[in-house]
Amino acid sequence: MKKKTAIKLFNEQHIRTIWDDDQEKWYFSIVDVIGALTASPNPRKYWSVLKTRLKSEGSELATNCSQLKMQSTDGKFYKTDVADTQQLFRLIQSIPSPKAEPFKIWLAKVGRERIDEIEDPEIGIDRLMETYLRKGYSTEWINQRLKSIEIRKELTDEWESKGVKKGNEFAILTDDITKGWSGFTIKQYKGYKELKRENLRDYMTNIELVLNMLAEASTTEISKEKNPKTFNENRQVAQKGGSVAKAARKKLEDSTGKKVVTKLNAKQLKQFPKENPKAKK
Repeated sequence: MKKKTAIKLFNEQHIRTIWDDDQEKWYFSIVDVIGALTASPNPRKYWSVLKTRLKSEGSELATNCSQLKMQSTDGKFYKTDVADTQQLFRLIQSIPSPKAEPFKIWLAKVGRERIDEIEDPEIGIDRLMETYLRKGYSTEWINQRLKSIEIRKELTDEWESKGVKKGNEFAILTDDITKGWSGFTIKQYKGYKELKRENLRDYMTNIELVLNMLAEASTTEISKEKNPKTFNENRQVAQKGGSVAKAARKKLEDSTGKKVVTKLNAKQLKQFPKENPKAKK
């Protein structure tokens, strides 16, 4: 069963979701939905009380809802009660809220968008491009970012073919690659850019993205040639891939006299004049 996690926004509130490829449906975090629909200071307690009441009324909704692992605010994954679109429509009937009807419309829109993207992947790409444009990024940067997603997917497919496990092992190898070319682990890199939960790649400049792509693409090609059998061998390959981009970074820095890794992102750099020394850090 292949799943794709995502965060959807309803009235600026985060709803954790998982797309199930086999069943072709979204699953939504019930606690997040309750938080979006009610003013409850404790959506988990609200759901616990509601679930008990539904069971006492003989409703199968509370019994039939599934549990899937979703990422919490502490960055860890925990089993969370989830519901598909049909179940959520039934759940909404039990929650008195003026937001119920707008939420139903939002649910229908989310489901339709995903089906559209499956039928025509370019639609998803167009939506992603529009999102980055609204955030203020340049078209050139967005094209690089979309290419970086493709290269990352090729790398993770290669890792999966070599038996590398998603989650912790993916994170370790990504750290090896990133540290190999930038000198920073992901955590250190995000700290340097003063980020918390944000996606690091969304805060890379054009040249940072290019070097990161070079490191990941190199890792993919080396892996295909070396055919690593163990996780440690995969780490060695990741480190070699990172070193390829490190050599390119060093050569560029020697030629320009400027550091490649910067605290600023591509969007911010557009807002600074070229002579601004802050843009050269």
